[in-house]
Amino acid sequence: MIIYWQLFWTYFKIGLFGFGGGYAMLSLIRYEIVDKHQWISNNEFADIIAISQMTPGPIGINSATYIGYTVTYNVWGAITATLAVCLPSFILVLLISRTFLKFRKNRYVEYALLGLRPVTVGLIAAAALLLMNKDTFIDYTGILIFIIAFTITMFTKLHPILLILLAGIAGLFVY
Repeated sequence: MIIYWQLFWTYFKIGLFGFGGGYAMLSLIRYEIVDKHQWISNNEFADIIAISQMTPGPIGINSATYIGYTVTYNVWGAITATLAVCLPSFILVLLISRTFLKFRKNRYVEYALLGLRPVTVGLIAAAALLLMNKDTFIDYTGILIFIIAFTITMFTKLHPILLILLAGIAGLFVY
């Protein structure tokens, strides 16, 4: 039963302090799940992030669901972690929505929101650096496929779904 409280408190903190969306949360999620609690390994964390990116929905919620299930081996852990990561945002939106309309033209509020933008970019960059550690490898072939696909989108009017299919076929042949 204590694992559910730990899971709830951990993901509640992640939801409360995870500014900037899922990618900005990744460094905090990694610290709490891999370093502090050691519920999963670094390689498992990278796999969970990959799976969370492939499934529909926000990456923070998807990873919470997956890690909650992985830690407790049942659906109640997944529900606990998912609700915990969503609850702070829900509470804050309820509290702020009434007063924000009154203060949105306030210069201090504008400065605070402007200050959060570079912090968010830094958190996303930190998440990218955390995923490129000594236990994982850099896939240069995948990067090359990405660069080719990006170049094609810049200079042609090829439909994005067709481009995704072609990149998938290229990856199938390469790997």
